[in-house]
Amino acid sequence: MSQPGREATSDPGTRPSALNVPNALSLLRLLGVPLFLWLLLVEHSDVWALVVLMVSGFTDWLDGKLARLLNQQTRLGELLDPAADRLYMIAIPIAFGVREILPWWVIALAIGREVVLAGTVPLLRSRGITALPTLYLGKAATMALMYALPMLLAGTFDNGFGAVMHPLGWAFLIWGLGMYWWTLALYWWQTVLVMRDLPRVR
Repeated sequence: MSQPGREATSDPGTRPSALNVPNALSLLRLLGVPLFLWLLLVEHSDVWALVVLMVSGFTDWLDGKLARLLNQQTRLGELLDPAADRLYMIAIPIAFGVREILPWWVIALAIGREVVLAGTVPLLRSRGITALPTLYLGKAATMALMYALPMLLAGTFDNGFGAVMHPLGWAFLIWGLGMYWWTLALYWWQTVLVMRDLPRVR
């Protein structure tokens, strides 16, 4: 059984190619970040910015589903998917703060979690581990926030749809942030166990 973050050895010929549909979807999500920021902050095209967020949320679900279904899980995909999630979880709340869609203390909670989580990286690397196994609760938290953000943007629309989306967006946001910080505690506990049980590597 391989250690977390350490790749198990296998026949290179059996490894799926990094050039596949799931990885292309993850890359599409990364490219969607600057497009979303331009639409929301420069063009003030909130409807199209909402479309970008909805497409991002759908592809976040679809890339993982296809990777498992087609047996196309790769090391590149394992890096691209969380990178896209983290970029969205940092860039979008900041943009919402600039547009006054969210208060800055909520944004501090979302971004502060990423800052505190980053503190585990040098500790894990001192034990030869690049990353801890992804927790399903963490994926659920990210998914809840992926639903919350477009709902909150739609909640700014001055119509009946906006009136419905506003409270729903806040409900998903509170739920997602709660799970987000709980997984932070779990990741830090796993880091403590790694530091205790594994020797330092040169």
